[in-house]
Amino acid sequence: MPWDEDEDTRQYIVLVNHEEQYSLWLANKAIPAGWRAVREPGTKQECLAYVEEVWTDMTPLSLRKTKAKETDTTSAD
Repeated sequence: MPWDEDEDTRQYIVLVNHEEQYSLWLANKAIPAGWRAVREPGTKQECLAYVEEVWTDMTPLSLRKTKAKETDTTSAD
């Protein structure tokens, strides 16, 4: 059943994985392996606003680290 965004009264949590990627998850569901909660439950809009504020670089953490190493290597030359 599709949810009407204006009538969605469910509670959500914000999850983050080891790659620092974010996801909204229904608060009453078990958190999947590899993810952890980073915010108290709230409305979908509250959780989306939080993600928009904190997830400023969607590049996965492993790729950011690789790029940083490459930059350090080329800077040393």
